[in-house]
Amino acid sequence: MTSGSQSGSGSEKKKATNSTLVRVARYTGVRLVTLFITIVIGIYLTIVIANMGGYVDDIMRSEIRENTMQRVMANPANKGMDVDTKRKLIEDLIKKEEKRLRLDIPVAIRNFGYLTNALQMNLGRAINMSSDSGSRQVRLIILERLPATLLLMGSSNLLLFFASIYLALSLSRKYGSFWDKLVIAFSPTSAAPAWFYGIFFILIFAAVFKVLPFGGMVSAPPPENKVEYALSLLQHLILPASSLIVSSIFISIYSWRTFFLIYSSEDYVEMAKAKGLLPRDIEQRYILRPTLPTIITNFALLIIGLWGGATITETVFLWPGLGRTSFEAIGLYDTPVIVGTTIIYAYLLAITVFLLDFVYALVDPRVKVGG
Repeated sequence: MTSGSQSGSGSEKKKATNSTLVRVARYTGVRLVTLFITIVIGIYLTIVIANMGGYVDDIMRSEIRENTMQRVMANPANKGMDVDTKRKLIEDLIKKEEKRLRLDIPVAIRNFGYLTNALQMNLGRAINMSSDSGSRQVRLIILERLPATLLLMGSSNLLLFFASIYLALSLSRKYGSFWDKLVIAFSPTSAAPAWFYGIFFILIFAAVFKVLPFGGMVSAPPPENKVEYALSLLQHLILPASSLIVSSIFISIYSWRTFFLIYSSEDYVEMAKAKGLLPRDIEQRYILRPTLPTIITNFALLIIGLWGGATITETVFLWPGLGRTSFEAIGLYDTPVIVGTTIIYAYLLAITVFLLDFVYALVDPRVKVGG
């Protein structure tokens, strides 16, 4: 009898395990297909918007014609050329340049070509932009600007994230205190963007007190000594990083503090206090643990958000990052660069969203993948 019950129990466990594996596999397959379709739609819309539905082609053709005419007219070798020959030369040069930029291909076909290459991570060549080494490979342009963005966004956003959670958790213990009211009073200051604070910081610390540089990433010319180079880099990092932190610190603390207060007022927290548990134990078990999925989500989105950079802030401080590069690409109608930065961010976002579902199941036993 015991042997039969153990056999039945083992069979039921095996069926449950197989059912779980099937559910997870089905969910994984559907999720991957859905995310891929989302990426395709997002990238194609980016390509269409970047090209303004073909309007950018008209702008580029006008620029090509104007530049070609000026170049031909300014060339002394063409002064004795008759009008018809000169006109034919101009038209030939225009056609050659349009072919180089693939403007002779219909915009719809070219957009699908961009899409196919982007999905294969074949970023191609930039139209107008180039890296500091002179290469027009979009991959090299992005890789060249990436370290600067990761340094600025990583140092500021990671400090902002952990400081906000720590201070918010501290404030949630002192609801209604002077510091709690002070944070609430200053939270509207986050309505001003980072570049707004950046301009004021430049005026105060660079123009008036002259203690910090106006912009750039390092001094010109860059110091050859590694220690001096690091100090120069740190000196140039202070203002842009500070502007990013100051613009968001109060609203971030306020948001997390409100979030923690919601969990602090739960009945099971009051019960834990009545049992005499230490405040730190209560925070770890009954406040931080239930909020862990939200904290992980915000942290994961923050990490991939580093990729985008801070477009206007980087431009204000002449910081050579991806945000400033994207801004220049938009101004120069450089579709390959715009698509290149977008496709990488799209893949990072899709992978993060996919993995978060499994992370939730690990940190919260109430969550079941595919359940």
